[in-house]
Amino acid sequence: MPRYTVHVRGEWLAVPCQDAQLTVGWLGREAVRRYIKNKPDNGGFTSVDDAHFLVRRCKGLGLLDNEDRLEVALENNEFVEVVIEGDAMSPDFIPSQPEGVYLYSKYREPEKYIELDGDRLTTEDLVNLGKGRYKIKLTPTAEKRVQKSREVIDSIIKEKTVVYGITTGFGKFARTVIPINKLQELQVNLVRSHSSGVGKPLSPERCRMLLALRINVLAKGYSGISLETLKQVIEMFNDIHALRPHRGQIEVAFRFRSLLDSDHHPSEIAESHRFCDRVQDAYTLRCCPQVHGVVNDTIAFVKNIITTELNSATDNPMVFANRGETVSGGNFHGEYPAKALDYLAIGIHELAAISERRIERLCNPSLSELPAFLVAEGGLNSGFMIAHCTAAALVSENKALCHPSSVDSLSTSAATEDHVSMGGWAARKALRVIEHVEQVLAIELLAACQGIEFLRPLKTTTPLEKVYDLVRSVVRPWIKDRFMAPDIEAAHRLLLEQKVWEVAAPYIEKYRMEHIPESRPLSPTAFSLQFLHKKSTKIPESEDL
Repeated sequence: MPRYTVHVRGEWLAVPCQDAQLTVGWLGREAVRRYIKNKPDNGGFTSVDDAHFLVRRCKGLGLLDNEDRLEVALENNEFVEVVIEGDAMSPDFIPSQPEGVYLYSKYREPEKYIELDGDRLTTEDLVNLGKGRYKIKLTPTAEKRVQKSREVIDSIIKEKTVVYGITTGFGKFARTVIPINKLQELQVNLVRSHSSGVGKPLSPERCRMLLALRINVLAKGYSGISLETLKQVIEMFNDIHALRPHRGQIEVAFRFRSLLDSDHHPSEIAESHRFCDRVQDAYTLRCCPQVHGVVNDTIAFVKNIITTELNSATDNPMVFANRGETVSGGNFHGEYPAKALDYLAIGIHELAAISERRIERLCNPSLSELPAFLVAEGGLNSGFMIAHCTAAALVSENKALCHPSSVDSLSTSAATEDHVSMGGWAARKALRVIEHVEQVLAIELLAACQGIEFLRPLKTTTPLEKVYDLVRSVVRPWIKDRFMAPDIEAAHRLLLEQKVWEVAAPYIEKYRMEHIPESRPLSPTAFSLQFLHKKSTKIPESEDL
């Protein structure tokens, strides 16, 4: 069993660790807890949660990242120090963040980008880039240098000049001239052959730092990399969602992060599932920002058209008093609202379609690992079986209702009104679709809360616990089958009256105001950058690298 010797305010404490998967932050909290326990006055703290701290090695005073796992960050029996906020030599803290997250300078609102040119990157910049507080862009000067450097490479290839590492192999293969039509294959093989590191993957933060360093070196213009390739590396460095910058998707992703970020809102349920064997989640979970996002954008688009329509003159004829004339025109035609409302029905329906699939995942024990249909004594009780059928029926009905009305037209009035919008039917259908979506979401809300019952005593994030408490204020848990329609309607009213939003919104806005960057603990789905750089205890030797 690994153990660590921790220095806290003049006290040396031995802290054993039964699980090396635990983090540096856990070690700091456990050391502070033991320190408080040894003091008659609790060391001036009411509880360990009152202490904001950082952890650093005693040798060299190197700061440790609270997110890092102990097996990665420390050796067995290593000596470390916990520095508590307000003590001597403490860096500046952001007290609102968990586990005493620290900054190296006074807190300021993060800027959006750091410009790299290969000459001006500072250690402070590198730390902030690693923590995701900035994005990267090249200076115009760096872009020109990179382009000119690439022109040299292109000229070498065009003239079939023999140049080491460009048209030849590497190391002992320096005398092997590579055919021009094989150069691209050489580049791919070079990357593959160098992917020979061993050991545990680096943390996302350290991978971002390494990638930022590589971008900065390439920006100097001495490598011959193409500007296009370098920009692709920069794009990879810069929240996957920024690569597809739809407003709705980005906003939904942000809202999810503000409610689910287990660094900001610790979640016992999330921690209990941290090291599952799943490589990635299903689309209905993983693609929520994309699917929900386009619904948000659809609503905004339709709102803009309807707002314009509300303030439009649609009479025929139109009377222009200032000119003393009337004009017979076509402002009465309902094509704009008809098309918009058809689009609204199609867009809003997807909320129910993806919600029904998540209800299925909750009810299906092979997917959720919860009791079948979210009820004890299955068979004797049916639980959410028929509630899911109701959701599926509403979604199926919506599919017919989403057929566009505005693609239809019938000529009337002796072919005078020979193209009509069918806007009235578009509006009625859209309202029915919206009502069905509300009911499906209400069923999902109840199913999600019922799922939490089977994970107790573990708790989810604070905002979601508040939503759970709100639901339980009007609907009690399912112990056995009962008349479910009133419960669905009670949850529906919470959504309709925006009670759920009123509970969640303050947490979203607080997260937004605090400018908290995205941070993810290690998980099977978070390895996209980690495998670019493997921690290597033995690097292949080469006289040229």
